[in-house]
Amino acid sequence: MELILKNPIVFFDLEATGLNIAEDRIVEISLLKVNVDGSEELKTHRINPEIPIPKKVTDIHGITDEDIKNAPTFKEVASEIARFIKGCDLGGYNSNKFDIPLLAEEFLRAGVDIDLKKRKFVDVQTIFFKMEKRDLKSAYKFYLDKELKNSHSAEADTAATYEILKAQLERYEPELKNEIDYLSGFSAFNKNADFVGRIIFNDKNEEVFNFGKYKGKKVEEVLEKDPGYYGWMMNGDFPRYTKKVLTEIKLRKLKK
Repeated sequence: MELILKNPIVFFDLEATGLNIAEDRIVEISLLKVNVDGSEELKTHRINPEIPIPKKVTDIHGITDEDIKNAPTFKEVASEIARFIKGCDLGGYNSNKFDIPLLAEEFLRAGVDIDLKKRKFVDVQTIFFKMEKRDLKSAYKFYLDKELKNSHSAEADTAATYEILKAQLERYEPELKNEIDYLSGFSAFNKNADFVGRIIFNDKNEEVFNFGKYKGKKVEEVLEKDPGYYGWMMNGDFPRYTKKVLTEIKLRKLKK
């Protein structure tokens, strides 16, 4: 089943130096743009993260420091990537929790002004977990009855993610609607204010903390009653985008 699109959608996958959104860096990015007419464009970049890749991580994705020592930094390709995804929705596998937050961090480091929050996000892993609850390799076997070769290669995982989504639409029709707006909502567990879900929107569309001692409390109220919490978060190991959202809320509160 082909996707019904109002806008192009870019499926993408990242390989990185680790899983820490605030500190780790991209070493490979693969982007598959599916246009409204069904045509496809594929771009893959190796990235020099400017920090060492731990051996235990290299053992997973196979990319070594030697492999990327002459590759461009993310800052050098950031504008090209931003142009490629401009006006597109985004899709991936575990992308809402990892790939999109890490990509947002890299854009902020590179000084590229791009508002990813304007996009619709379709997380194929979430759809899979809600429907079947398995990993990418198992998902590929389950939906396509094929073995996924070169797993943990960004390009192979990106293409597999796109194939799985199309197979999901066929398998779960009509329960699963072939609409990006619907898929974006269905593949999200919370409505996040940031990308990693430290701050989410409640049912009144108010920002609330989603962790720690103030979980479920309105951010504005916490910042008023406990001003030091803002400083603790700004100095803590939180992603830059989370800090950006927190600062925007604080400034908005001061203007009231």
